[in-house]
Amino acid sequence: MNYAGIPDEYAKLETAKIVLIPVPYDGTSTWIKGSDKGPDAFLDASANMELYDIETDSEVYKNGVFLANPVTENSSPEKMVDVVHDIASGYIKQGKFVTLFGGEHSVSIGSIRAFKENFKNLTVLQFDAHADLRKEYEESACNHACAVHEAQFTTNLVQIGIRSMDVEEKQYLKKENCFFSHQIHSNPDWMQEALSKITDTVFITIDLDVFDSSIMPSTGTPEPGGLNWFQVIDFIKLVVQNKHVVGFDIMELCPNKANKGPDFLAAKLYYKLLSYVYNKKYLK
Repeated sequence: MNYAGIPDEYAKLETAKIVLIPVPYDGTSTWIKGSDKGPDAFLDASANMELYDIETDSEVYKNGVFLANPVTENSSPEKMVDVVHDIASGYIKQGKFVTLFGGEHSVSIGSIRAFKENFKNLTVLQFDAHADLRKEYEESACNHACAVHEAQFTTNLVQIGIRSMDVEEKQYLKKENCFFSHQIHSNPDWMQEALSKITDTVFITIDLDVFDSSIMPSTGTPEPGGLNWFQVIDFIKLVVQNKHVVGFDIMELCPNKANKGPDFLAAKLYYKLLSYVYNKKYLK
């Protein structure tokens, strides 16, 4: 099976610039289960997506996209995080542009560790409805509620779209680097303000619940008051134009068989990010 049904010549590891790592893990989610089915739903939607991107006038898959074997470690969240770290870091060291698709957001603990290890002065740009700053939850520091706690101390964490958090997370929050959803909706200058907080080297982590639940209901914890499609991709475009994006992950698609729209949104978002990264000249 190739990503998006692309021809074999573009799907080989030896020649592909891009690696996609599926991580079907859903071991610590606390409400709606099913994000372990997210990667398959994403891949199915991707196979039914047009591969020409109008905005960038490109077919980014021709840079090569290698679909790695899924990460199947699920004996504990800690072991899963270690395996994700090791696999992602291995591909980074091969010079690949590494991307991941989950799975719950705890997966990003492993991917962030890998990018932090391989890139200096890293900003982690988090799109999310939830702060995910708990030090520990349900006796694990690798819970989905702790997805960026470590990153807050080891990287420059910038948070976009947050609209749900526990009071205990306030002690770990850096207000100057957090752009709450209600602030975004009332501040026309939020993109430039957020861009000013970001270092030159960026890893993007997207929890799909950053989108308003009216367009992205298929998550483990859908939240009202979120961002729309163009708010998210326009800001990502701005970041790509001005910074060096070294990789990204997309998490928490919890597919619903009765509504395929969110699956397709996730597929389109992944492809749009690649189209931006590999066609910066078209974004000026």
